[in-house]
Amino acid sequence: MASQKIPATMTAIAISQPGGPRVLKPETRDVPAPGPGEVVIRVHAAGVNRPDVQQRKGAYPPPPGASDLPGLEVAGEIAVLGDEISRWRIGDRVCALTPGGGYAEYVKVHAGSVLPIPAGFTYSEAAAVPENYFTVWHNVFERGGLKKGETLLVHGGSSGIGTTAIQLAAAFGAYVITTAGSKEKCDACLNLGAGRAINYRQEDFVAAVKDATGGKGAEVILDMVGGDYVARNYEAAAVEGRIVQIAVQAGAVASTNFATLMVKRLTHTGSTLRPRSVEFKAAVAAALEAQVWPLLGTRKVAPVMDMIFPLTEAWRAHERMEEGEHIGKIVLDVG
Repeated sequence: MASQKIPATMTAIAISQPGGPRVLKPETRDVPAPGPGEVVIRVHAAGVNRPDVQQRKGAYPPPPGASDLPGLEVAGEIAVLGDEISRWRIGDRVCALTPGGGYAEYVKVHAGSVLPIPAGFTYSEAAAVPENYFTVWHNVFERGGLKKGETLLVHGGSSGIGTTAIQLAAAFGAYVITTAGSKEKCDACLNLGAGRAINYRQEDFVAAVKDATGGKGAEVILDMVGGDYVARNYEAAAVEGRIVQIAVQAGAVASTNFATLMVKRLTHTGSTLRPRSVEFKAAVAAALEAQVWPLLGTRKVAPVMDMIFPLTEAWRAHERMEEGEHIGKIVLDVG
């Protein structure tokens, strides 16, 4: 095992009890030690994501063996190498997808989930990449099979996931339609490459999608809403369309007409990322490095940054997310 000189303890943000943002409290924890195939990263910045909020509320427990601390993505430098590590060296600048533990000065990560920081990116920008890009790549391009020339409908286009999906789909030659809740958010989506942005508070997205596609509908729909959006997505989808579910913010139970699914020959699939195997995450990381990292390196795509908060004020970052006014990514500055 090789390592930098590191302290025995660190500052981390723990969930003192399930509840509101103020339950996020700084604690002193032991610096984690890596096992075989793992590295420890000295965290400089950590991304904030909706699953962190759900975990804080007690609704999204970490998978077995993962840290109880929130935080699913980080950027920093390699501080400790476990056994069986060949690619990475002490001091390498990296970003990583984590199963938990990112809200801390050090985090243990499997080496397969680690990627080099894209050229020219700050730590804060790099910390805004892993969770969204892993999620969008797998769900839109692998599960959804989006192809050049097809139409993608993205719900919640101004979110971290949404801004990523718009840029990647447009970069690979798809036509993007998105929903958002204000003119400011719709304008931001258009500036990122969406061809049509629908203010869902003022328009029916089903009718708007049909209008934008000449009645055809969207070949792929990325949905994080669920609830009554399920039936409406079936109506908005094209024949042979693929609906990919990545969250159910409006409810996990829905009533829908399955005759629509059968007549249109739709595919409705979905996934969660956090509990997946290290082998699966390594495969997605390899695909991202080959297909997407060149786009990030030239800034043809890039994370949209909303606000940055100090690690010890993680509760403010959660308040910002729950207010729903953010456009893009909220990040913690760890130092």
